[in-house]
Amino acid sequence: MLTDRGRADGAALGAWLAGQGVSPGVAYVSYAARTRETWQVVAEAAGWTIQPQIDGNLYGTDEDGVLELVHTTPDDVGTVVVIGHNPTVGTLAQLLDDGEGPATGAVATEGFPTAAAAVFAVPGAWTDVEPMAARLAAFHVGRGA
Repeated sequence: MLTDRGRADGAALGAWLAGQGVSPGVAYVSYAARTRETWQVVAEAAGWTIQPQIDGNLYGTDEDGVLELVHTTPDDVGTVVVIGHNPTVGTLAQLLDDGEGPATGAVATEGFPTAAAAVFAVPGAWTDVEPMAARLAAFHVGRGA
């Protein structure tokens, strides 16, 4: 269960994501209670109404496992959201960064704390997502009141 601060941070992150124009066509969310609750808080604050795909493999997988899941995304989906666990998500964010985006290096510098989001521009199909092949467009850590 999220703390009051966790809910406030998630809401702040959702509002920021909405402000960035992030609107997922698919959301992959770990089956863990806290990640499912995080999804609910972030989605509500962002105004997202899609139903997430709850995935049991996100709980204990590594970066390759998350990429395998992303690779299953239909080609007609424009934006994917993944809510998972560290250190996997933070490490994956560093691995995906092609070094050319406006937020390049932010994850390495700031770490990947709770309520963090890395927004990537992905050229090509979801099956082509691989290390150093996505542009880190934005990075933000949501901190609520």
